[in-house]
Amino acid sequence: MAIQEFKKTVIFEYIQVIMGAALVGLAFNIFFLPARLAAGGVSGISTILYELFLFNPAYVQWLINIPLLILGVVLVGKEFSLKTLVGTFFVPFVIWITADINVHIDNPLLSAIYGGIMLGVGLGIVYRGNGSTGGTALIAQLVKKFTGLSSGFSQLIVDGLVVLTSAFVFNFELALYAMIAIYVTSKVIDFVQLQTSPTKLVMIITDKEEEVQAIIKNEINRGLTKIKSIGGYSNEEKTMILCVVEQSEAVYFKKLLQAHEPTSFVIFLNASEILGRGFSRAQFDGDEVK
Repeated sequence: MAIQEFKKTVIFEYIQVIMGAALVGLAFNIFFLPARLAAGGVSGISTILYELFLFNPAYVQWLINIPLLILGVVLVGKEFSLKTLVGTFFVPFVIWITADINVHIDNPLLSAIYGGIMLGVGLGIVYRGNGSTGGTALIAQLVKKFTGLSSGFSQLIVDGLVVLTSAFVFNFELALYAMIAIYVTSKVIDFVQLQTSPTKLVMIITDKEEEVQAIIKNEINRGLTKIKSIGGYSNEEKTMILCVVEQSEAVYFKKLLQAHEPTSFVIFLNASEILGRGFSRAQFDGDEVK
């Protein structure tokens, strides 16, 4: 079976859920619990209960997730709930088996940043597998399903409520660090889900379309789209050329345009997600965007 075909299978989705859940559990034990950061979610609740009563975080997360999992079965569906069951089991399981891990980082700023990154990568991978780690992550997925908000922003809303509660248990400063962790997590989740790469959308408005097209095809070997446009000041017909390039290619492309077509109006924009043949996969010579 080809790699691309395997990535579309249910088995690969379950592998993603397990790998992502493992990262979520490690982020909790390595960064959040030692630094006393209740960075939202059921993990944040378990951190608060550990601080107050020394309850085992793994057991707390299992117990809280049971009614939420039932909610997922009712509202989301069987397939999603089975993957959620896997994620719900593995996160506390990883927390339990790595409870005595030695790599403890108790600096709240470092924990907020790097814990947020690890948690975001883990949750992003789980979401890409169409699963959840249970808890408030499931609630965030429900918010996304019924409101259309991104997973990252949904997670930010839900987890913010937990952090507000933690401010009364710990202190306001640690709550602020937890907010940093949540913000980082939300951005990384969207980054992982979109598979964002350092790419640029280049918009070139020119009256020398053949010359610009030759540069794009011969020098950087990319496809392009041409759109006829009218200059607002000159009222003359021009051509707007759209082209997507890698970050490193953008620097080279900019130098080419400055050297050969300095009168062209050029805009470089960040491109968050690129779909279609010829860019993320093997390029096809002579292809143009249709």
